[in-house]
Amino acid sequence: MPDSQPDGRADGQVADAPPDNWVDRWCPAWSRPYLRLSRADRPIGTWLLLLPCWWGLGLALMANPGSAGWSDLWVALACVPGAFLMRGAGCTWNDYTDRHIDGAVERTRSRPLPSGQVSPKAALVWMAAQALLAFMILLTFNPFTIALGIAALGPVAIYPFAKRFTWWPQVFLGIAFNWGILVGWAAHAGSLSWAPLTLYLSAIAWTLFYDTIYAHQDREDDALIGVKSTARLFADNTPRWLFLFLVVSVTLMGVAVLGVTIPDGRVVPALVGLAAAWGFGWHLAWQLSGLRINDPATCLRLFRTNRTAGLIPALLFIGAGLL
Repeated sequence: MPDSQPDGRADGQVADAPPDNWVDRWCPAWSRPYLRLSRADRPIGTWLLLLPCWWGLGLALMANPGSAGWSDLWVALACVPGAFLMRGAGCTWNDYTDRHIDGAVERTRSRPLPSGQVSPKAALVWMAAQALLAFMILLTFNPFTIALGIAALGPVAIYPFAKRFTWWPQVFLGIAFNWGILVGWAAHAGSLSWAPLTLYLSAIAWTLFYDTIYAHQDREDDALIGVKSTARLFADNTPRWLFLFLVVSVTLMGVAVLGVTIPDGRVVPALVGLAAAWGFGWHLAWQLSGLRINDPATCLRLFRTNRTAGLIPALLFIGAGLL
């Protein structure tokens, strides 16, 4: 008989993973603990790392009309396995540094490290393997983008420790998770400018929005073990703060769009880009209307819907860039 987890799941399944996820259904038994460590059984994180890459690429295409080429198709496609691998490496590092904390939190104690499915040494080897494969993909980009991608390791390394010294660890997550905006832009343009940096700040505000919702699942456990988060900081004032992050994110996104379209008088791409910001904002407003901060299931469900929220700008930005 397979081992049973505290929540009744069998065979080492992680508590907050969808019960019918592809890892637990289709992957060989020996690979499952490592794929769970990479959160492959919970794909929303890969989406949230990938979508900013497409935001940045789309904005770069909007900024340079008629410049789209086959290399941009490669950038868009290469970011998919790149995001999967770097999300996996980042989650492995996060779980390695948090392995003692995770064992004290109901939602995370079934993860591979605290539950003993993977040893700490094996986790570090797995992390290095994923990072190396991601680096091989990065080497297909231009030199500036390669340097930018390497620089992303700094925020990734720091993030797991942020909740130990600041009430705002979600800011550090936003810095790390949205680096793809800079990579996507630079992979096309070969440099940076104020427009992608503005969009980057917009995405950080978005991360503050969705990860505060996510963090409300663990608010009580975090308080018991002394882990900080914006969910604990905002408490019952969370909806007001989320509305502020919504406004900041949509406003900065609109500024970035206008900054790359209006100087050249390109009205149609500007309208498409603004429609993307508008649709994105409405999706966040819809999430806010249904938020119940004391209901972990609702928080997790709303958090996962941010794949759709992020796809709205990604698709419309790229579409506007191809006009």
